[in-house]
Amino acid sequence: MVFAIEEVNNSTEILPGISLGYKIYDSCGSVALAIKAALALINGLEETHSGTSCTRPDTVQAIIAETSSTPTIGVSTSVGPFQIPVISHFATCACLSNKKIFPSFLRTIPSDYYQSRALAQLVKYFGWTWVGAIRSDNDYGNSGMATFMQAAQQEGVCVEYSEAFFRTNTKENILRIVDTIKKSSSKVIVAFVSYLDMEVLLKELAVQNVTGLQWIGSESWISNSEIVPGEWSHILSGSMGFAIPKAKIGGLKEFLLNVRPSNNITIFNELWETIFRCTLAKKGNTENTNLCTGNEDLTEVHNQYTDVSELQNANNVYKAVYSVAHALHDMYMCKNGQGPFVNKTCINKLETEPWKVLHYLKRVHFSNKNGEEVFFDENGDPAAKYDLLNWQLTKDGMIEFVIVGYCDASLPQNRQLALNNITIVWAQNQDWVPVSVCSESCPPGTRKAGQKGRPVCCFDCVPCAEGEISNETDSVDCTKCPLEYLPNEQRDWCILKTIELLSFEEIMGILLVMLSVLGTCLTIAIALVFFKHKDTPIVRANNSELSFLLLFSLTLCFLCSLTFIGQPSEWSCMLRHTAFGITFVLCISCVLLKTIVVLMAFRATLPGSNIMKWFGPTQQRLSIFAFTFIQALICTLWLILSPPFPNQNMKYYKDRIILECDLGSTGAFWAVLGYIGFLSAMCFVLAFLARKLPDNFNEAKFITFSMLIFCAVWITFIPAYISSPGKFTVAVEIFAILASSFGLLFCIFMPKCYIILLKPGKNTKRHIMGKMSSKSL
Repeated sequence: MVFAIEEVNNSTEILPGISLGYKIYDSCGSVALAIKAALALINGLEETHSGTSCTRPDTVQAIIAETSSTPTIGVSTSVGPFQIPVISHFATCACLSNKKIFPSFLRTIPSDYYQSRALAQLVKYFGWTWVGAIRSDNDYGNSGMATFMQAAQQEGVCVEYSEAFFRTNTKENILRIVDTIKKSSSKVIVAFVSYLDMEVLLKELAVQNVTGLQWIGSESWISNSEIVPGEWSHILSGSMGFAIPKAKIGGLKEFLLNVRPSNNITIFNELWETIFRCTLAKKGNTENTNLCTGNEDLTEVHNQYTDVSELQNANNVYKAVYSVAHALHDMYMCKNGQGPFVNKTCINKLETEPWKVLHYLKRVHFSNKNGEEVFFDENGDPAAKYDLLNWQLTKDGMIEFVIVGYCDASLPQNRQLALNNITIVWAQNQDWVPVSVCSESCPPGTRKAGQKGRPVCCFDCVPCAEGEISNETDSVDCTKCPLEYLPNEQRDWCILKTIELLSFEEIMGILLVMLSVLGTCLTIAIALVFFKHKDTPIVRANNSELSFLLLFSLTLCFLCSLTFIGQPSEWSCMLRHTAFGITFVLCISCVLLKTIVVLMAFRATLPGSNIMKWFGPTQQRLSIFAFTFIQALICTLWLILSPPFPNQNMKYYKDRIILECDLGSTGAFWAVLGYIGFLSAMCFVLAFLARKLPDNFNEAKFITFSMLIFCAVWITFIPAYISSPGKFTVAVEIFAILASSFGLLFCIFMPKCYIILLKPGKNTKRHIMGKMSSKSL
């Protein structure tokens, strides 16, 4: 501070023609002495040792104080009502940023608010979610640890224990804390402790040989070289924490080496006597033979006083002095029209008051000789920047502070913490990151389930439920797979479900296609046989027109089964059910009319009967058209109101997607089947009644048998259709179509083809009329 003030007084750029005076008090770490000194300063009761004449204000313009947070709070509270600026170089308590309580407080060291949050980020960065916490039981430790624990909670870090102590506590309290540390399961300890308190704790840890812990320290002790030479260096090896960045102050070393005892500055005399272990000559003191001459050489001294390599706190003092100097300079150099007060006026330079200095102090913004920007934010705090230190043991057994990273709170949060490409040494000189967790990480495929009564960092790993996955480590919740997907075996990824449909490529599809083509070919072949022999008695006697129409409808029945195979589309879904319904009604209508014709023909042989004139070819065609039109009308209404559509059925199987045609309206579907069943039942009854007519003429017994097969197939189809899963539902429906079609084809037409091709002797009118026994041939 003395160096900075003399540098300002010798400068022609800052406060030209104006000299700064100062008074130094040593509070000895006592809150009471600090407040007493502050009150002495503001009341103008301090002694003046200057031999030169000077004009000074009635009261002090600024106080640079204090080192610790608690005394600083006392000083700031005392002088705050008088608007006297208090600038601290080392008080880091976040509570001092409250301008309502401390309106005149500023500082050149960052607030613990930023350091505490940086410590939480550091702990999270290395994956430590289970830590212990130790703090000094004062404003510095309590406030800093409160901010850390809040930030740690936001980062997902749990604190196993939080202990507070002070260096004046009883040994029992210190032993209790050491015992807590030994019994804990966490391997990382965050210590928000002043270096004097840390020494007390370390002595007991060394006695009990508590090692193997990763210490994370606050700037109060992590960069303090006085702790290092102790017998506990093996305990702290690998420690890590944030420190104020180092700085160089040009000319300071030369100034320190040129210091001489002074009557004006008592502290220089105390320094001289301490370093050279002598006593300065004083009035009445002639007996002491070890007297200081005042000409001793400081260049031969190597201690903390002459070491200017670690200038973190000294640089903060340097910036504090220059902040006051720049504020006074701006105040005295103000020109009317450019001032900060009403109508851009300036103050009366002859009436310097602390509140005016405070006003300018809040506005200062300058760069010092090292290029550092110096300013205060709205809370009176500077920009928060820290070096990340790592305590590394050298080959000669000494501890070295190695900068392994930095933290800049002015950057976006995801870029504030950065580590250099330097090897970090961990506790007990290990080269791997220690593990400190309450529970091991949950692998993908599981989720975290909290343990009752314990912090959130203590959990069990529970496998994801059916249909859910987690593809990240330590997932809190499992995610449901989309409907088209299902979890893999490890339940860490969703895979596409198997698509199931009756395709043309698989064996079942090929067999059904072959049967359909075979039925179509047989039907066409029989039609050709009938067409070739259309003039023969057996073809003419069995109503050749109805026979050809029946063969045509059977061909359509065989072909419509093909529409059920392959991937469903909008058109195929509408076509397959409607084509099936209409073609089968056409087919059954033809069989029904053939049965009716048989009955009517028998009735026509009775004397006086003329019934055939009411049931001739025209009436037969109209009847078939009428029966088929009704089914066509049902299908049309079905397609208009609620048509079938392609659907992905995921309800039946959990691991498969069934591509199917949704019926749209199930009522319409069963109406189509019901109508077919009604016509089939009516045909079966009529054929059954006509089965005992003369054998050589009657085909009713073949129709009866064919309808018996037809009805049996479709009656068994219903339960099979309802219970068959997936593609087997379609296969059952195709099988029913093919089986009933083959039944009609074989039972009605095969006996006639047998006579036409193999027994042409029976294909005569005489035989058809029953005038010749079939057995004689």
